[in-house]
Amino acid sequence: MTTRRTAVAGLVAALLLGLTGAGVAAPATPTDLSIGDTYRRTELYFGSGKPDGTAVTPAEFELFLDKEVTPAFPDGLTWLNAHGQWKGGKEDSYVLILLYPLSNRHATKDIEEIRTEYKKEFHQESVLRADTTNRVSF
Repeated sequence: MTTRRTAVAGLVAALLLGLTGAGVAAPATPTDLSIGDTYRRTELYFGSGKPDGTAVTPAEFELFLDKEVTPAFPDGLTWLNAHGQWKGGKEDSYVLILLYPLSNRHATKDIEEIRTEYKKEFHQESVLRADTTNRVSF
C-alpha cells in the first residue's frame, strides 16, 4: 500500500511539473533582438504659429527643409503634419524624423543649428527635440 501511494504521489508530482511549463513561451532568440543596426532617432517638433497670426505654410516648411535640413542629412528624412498644444495654445505643427548612425559625429551640432535657424526664421520660442535609440534595418 505504501509503495502504491508513493507511486501515485510521484506520478501526480510529475504531471504537475509537466503542466507548469506548458503555458510558458519560449525565450526570444538572440537573432530576434539583433536585427539591423543601432541608430539614433531624433524627432523635432516645429510650431507653425507666427507672432503676426499667420502660420508657416507647408511650402515654407519644405523650403526650410531643402535649405537647412537636407544638406545636413542628405540620406533622407521624414516629416509629418501634426496638431499640438504648447503652453495652453493649440496650433498646427510639423514633426521631422531623422534616423542616423550613432557614429555621425556632426548630428548634434547640425540638429541644434536647425532648431536655432527655425526659431530665428519663423520667430518661434522653441523647437522640441526628442531623442531615442532604435534598431534599424533597411
